[in-house]
Amino acid sequence: MTKLLNTVLLMALPASGKSEVRKFMDLLTPEQCQNDMHMGATLQVDDYPYVHFMHRIDDELTKRGQPAIFYKSPVRPFTDPMEWGTLIELLNLEYADLINSTVITVSSASQWLFDRLDEARSKFHLPLALGMVPWSIRTEIGKILEEEIGEFLTEKNQTAQQDKAGKTIVIELARGGMNGATMPLTPPRGYAFAFDMFSEMILDNASILYVWVTPEESRRKNYERAKPDGQSSILHHGVPLEVMLEEYGCDDMDYLISQSEKEHTVKVERFVVVEKNGEKVYDTKTWALPIAKLDNRNDLTTFIRKEKESWEKDEYESMYSALSHAMKTLASRS
Repeated sequence: MTKLLNTVLLMALPASGKSEVRKFMDLLTPEQCQNDMHMGATLQVDDYPYVHFMHRIDDELTKRGQPAIFYKSPVRPFTDPMEWGTLIELLNLEYADLINSTVITVSSASQWLFDRLDEARSKFHLPLALGMVPWSIRTEIGKILEEEIGEFLTEKNQTAQQDKAGKTIVIELARGGMNGATMPLTPPRGYAFAFDMFSEMILDNASILYVWVTPEESRRKNYERAKPDGQSSILHHGVPLEVMLEEYGCDDMDYLISQSEKEHTVKVERFVVVEKNGEKVYDTKTWALPIAKLDNRNDLTTFIRKEKESWEKDEYESMYSALSHAMKTLASRS
């Protein structure tokens, strides 16, 4: 029987092709996914919707004369870089909800989201800023965002209710550091910090598919894919240039691979709480997360943004071959 991957961390710089890989797999037959990609039907977890909502909240706050919470400006990086930790904690919460089939039933999706953002921020000692927004303004903003956040919550609940047997969870995220930075990257930037913050539940089940492009190619493709009305779109949003240079000018994946004692893995080691002789004590736990690369430096993925009927045969075959090779490699290392 074909071995199916449990949880895949789909990682790359922005516009590298992560979302295109997801779309491509979604359009394959179940037999192709299982036999050639070692993937079951996928259940998706992504931090980008939260990034988008953070921007939307800031926009609505500043319209009302309130200080922005998350970003220096709509086209600049986070005010506090520790928000990278907030995003990882949101992924941890999403993953736990999915595994536990948790359905969120609330009277207001927007107010639920505001509370969840504060909950995730609190883990990194960031202020509960949404809880301090004047209630009249918070409810006004909530009403404006209710429909969009409601659609997100409905989709999230539908995903959580699905049977997990024979399926693969895909967690998509991009991380990096300043252009020209030396390794190791300083936390909270980079993949090292993300791995350190992931829940044990994720690390216990995860393998890594890394979509490999250069930072220069990432910036080119980011500019190419961006559409004026595409900020809510996984496939067509653009990252501002200052953010690309400050937060995604390089990444530390190759460095982390080089530091791992076991070939083709990323090592994660940290203190965890365990029970020994009826007492909770700290112990060291180590993970060696298997990794495979999809080499996208020659751009195998841009064509996937088009409707499937417009795909060229050679484009499809090149992508299929490269992705299948990467996934088979990953399954063998897992």
